[in-house]
Amino acid sequence: MAKLAVVLMNLGGPDSADAVKPFLYNLFSDRAIIALPNPLRWFIARMISSRRAPVAQQIYAKIGNASPLLPNTEAQARALEAVLGVETRCFIAMRYWHPFADRAARAIAQWGADEIVLLPLYPQFSSTTTASSLADWQEAANRAGVTAPAHAICCAPDEPGFIAALAENIRAALAAWPPGKGTPRLLLSAHGLPKRTVARGDPYQSQVEMTAAALHQALARPELEATICYQSRVGPLEWLGPATDAEIRRAGAEKRGLIVAPIAFVSEHSETLVELDIEYGHLAAQSGVPHYLRVPTVATNPAYIAGLARLVREARLAPRAVIPDGGTRRCASNFTLCACSPA
Repeated sequence: MAKLAVVLMNLGGPDSADAVKPFLYNLFSDRAIIALPNPLRWFIARMISSRRAPVAQQIYAKIGNASPLLPNTEAQARALEAVLGVETRCFIAMRYWHPFADRAARAIAQWGADEIVLLPLYPQFSSTTTASSLADWQEAANRAGVTAPAHAICCAPDEPGFIAALAENIRAALAAWPPGKGTPRLLLSAHGLPKRTVARGDPYQSQVEMTAAALHQALARPELEATICYQSRVGPLEWLGPATDAEIRRAGAEKRGLIVAPIAFVSEHSETLVELDIEYGHLAAQSGVPHYLRVPTVATNPAYIAGLARLVREARLAPRAVIPDGGTRRCASNFTLCACSPA
């Protein structure tokens, strides 16, 4: 039986207070994040990471000085192995902190995998996340001498298992909504992206909208008002909107309760546990939101893990090296940064 290696990819997060600054440097020195030539990009990355590290350390101090993203991803890896069965091993390749792609590539080469499926845990494709992780993997695989054929899943914004898991968590929040707090508004919060990145042909916003449309259909609650919004803005650029914090203030002014569901994150980390739970929870109280409830990420929800397993099985049968969910291009032709665009 062929030995299958599945590489789970995500951004990663610092595992200690001392790791925050180098983690930020790795992030901002990525050409996909700051598209400037070296050594200028390195200089800017050092400047930003030095300036932002004290603030970021305070953020991570609220969750034990470490991101839970790695243990969450390890749990997803074990759950996926259990579904895919024998002769399958899941490896983790984080983009900006340990374990990096180099470690995963060396482990896969030592194990002697016959096939590889690259599985980024970003539901919506972006040149700043998925494309960066896939390029990083290719460099690491070349250095490690990995020769097994590999297929990459570039996106799965409306994968049925992912949508089912999201819908299940939102239904649970609706069931827990306290009587007397009115009808809640649903905020579908995704990580932000500069508008100029989308203008260059990045399909991320379009794929976020695919997720929201599929979720609306799965919930089958036409009376439930849902709004896509974007969080985690950084720097002076104009970002996608509306902003999540602006939507919270609007709800407060209208005395509407809020259920907030993260739809671009599949694991808990600082953007959910600190930004959504603590910072935005406080903002909601200050703004007069009658009730604020945050939906957990899909994590190891069985429907989500089953969906990942389906994607892996499909990828092994695909004739192309890079495929989206379903095996055909999902993005409109004007999105030139789509992974399926001609090189």
